[in-house]
Amino acid sequence: TDLPRSPPAAAEPRHASPAAPRRLREKLRTAARMAGPAARTAPGPQQQVQGAESRAQPASAAPPARDTRAPFRFDYERFRRSLRHPVRGGRPGEDPETRARRMKIREMMKFAWDNYKQYALGKNELRPLTKNGHIGNMFGGLRGATVIDALDTLYIMELEEEFQEAKQWVEKSFDLNVNGEASLFEVNIRYIGGLLATYYLTGEEVFKNKALELGEKLLPAFNTPTGIPRGGSLSSPCSGMSWSWGWASAGSSILAEFGTLHLEFLHLSQLSGNPPSLVSLSLSLSQVMNIRRVLNRVEKPQGLYPNFLSPVTGSWVQHHVSIGGLGDSFYEYLIKSWLMSDKKDSEAKKMYDDALEAIEKHLVKKSAGGLTYIAEWRGGILDHKMGHLACFSGGMIALGAEHAHQERRQRHRELAAEITSTCHESYTRSDTKLGPEAFRFEAGSEAMATRLSERYYILRPEVVESYMYLWRLTHEPKYRHWGWEVVQALEKHCRVEAGFSGIRDVYSTPALHDNMQQSFFLAETLKYLYLLFSEDDVLSLEDWVFNTEAHPLPINHTDFKA
Repeated sequence: TDLPRSPPAAAEPRHASPAAPRRLREKLRTAARMAGPAARTAPGPQQQVQGAESRAQPASAAPPARDTRAPFRFDYERFRRSLRHPVRGGRPGEDPETRARRMKIREMMKFAWDNYKQYALGKNELRPLTKNGHIGNMFGGLRGATVIDALDTLYIMELEEEFQEAKQWVEKSFDLNVNGEASLFEVNIRYIGGLLATYYLTGEEVFKNKALELGEKLLPAFNTPTGIPRGGSLSSPCSGMSWSWGWASAGSSILAEFGTLHLEFLHLSQLSGNPPSLVSLSLSLSQVMNIRRVLNRVEKPQGLYPNFLSPVTGSWVQHHVSIGGLGDSFYEYLIKSWLMSDKKDSEAKKMYDDALEAIEKHLVKKSAGGLTYIAEWRGGILDHKMGHLACFSGGMIALGAEHAHQERRQRHRELAAEITSTCHESYTRSDTKLGPEAFRFEAGSEAMATRLSERYYILRPEVVESYMYLWRLTHEPKYRHWGWEVVQALEKHCRVEAGFSGIRDVYSTPALHDNMQQSFFLAETLKYLYLLFSEDDVLSLEDWVFNTEAHPLPINHTDFKA
């Protein structure tokens, strides 16, 4: 969800020392010895962030047991050998048109990066019309969101010089010692996801160390009676305090936010090298797993998951259900958690199957014109609209269908294709051939925005994300054809002198630009388009799952402890 943004209070820049990750591990081990058995609830902020520095002895007269365990080391080379395909693919023979289109998308990425580097390097996003940077307030004092979001895309596209520019910024200028309110959700999917993905792709320790250090700073957000992060999921990493966004329904927690942590925190826990329940990052994984326990205990109306939950009582606050904004990535992370576990996380698979069954029964509808869509549900009353964000679901359902039981497989394949086709219609029915933020199915209007406030397009990726998955899983040429239509529309209506900009009304030409090159345009939109015109072994779905910011995380084929 996009929020009004204003710059946070300035923080004095203090760059993290290269030795910080080692000191962090020492602090965590000390805290573990002091803590004894794992507590049932998350420790308080002082325990998590500041208390670990204390060297005080436990109350017992006996000295703490010496930690004789061998130091953990993640065996990166063994991990790379376990991959079934080269990260960038084998580049077998391909037709010239496909290669030319892929190279065009690569040029768009270079253009977006070069302008960000020239006018906004170190800021979170580029304002391409005014040729300056934007900071915003979702990331607290953190900077460089576009750098972190772009890293893996630059690497996959073999933009070597540009990747080194981004890496150098991370090494020399990415400051984690900052204050300010930061969204746990956004920091997790963009910063943690981007750093983890780039580590797994390159083996460069700086990315792993930054991810671990930042992950530990986010833990105070879990300090609630239920362990569910509060609505808006805001925390100040240094002070250990947390707040709620004003729009977050009276302090309630949002399904898509607290349900979109599992992939990244599992990898943080594994890379930290610390045994479960002994130290902060491993404890954080148990806190993330606790979210499932809370959700499994609470009664689901009609089997559906409402979007708002009280972090105090663990009960639903409102009965609003959406596969778009506020709900979307919760469902995505269920099926992807199962896939990332090499199909061992049966709890996630069952939760996904049960949720999709309820969605099929209560929310999937067909319009008078024959378009399949997923409606929203408000206390039993259907709202016949889909948001652009909900268009990811075609790809998700197609991905899940490949692993469904026989009786569901064909039905889910058809459902995925129909939803993706509906989202394509939302693009083709606009003057710019780009889709609106939301579209409705009302008398006389189908797959079109009917409200002025829903006509904008902010370079979102969800439609091309589904094109990519449907192409990979079916190889039907129409998905590449549809993807190329998007490339042409982006070039015609969103490309400006100094980057790419969203537009305010997809039904009006010439386009009125919003002066914002979103970081997810580089992380997701251009990456999915590039993969759409790549061979299947480039970031193969046999080796990788994409987090909800399109950062690839590896499937756990084996144990990589050295």
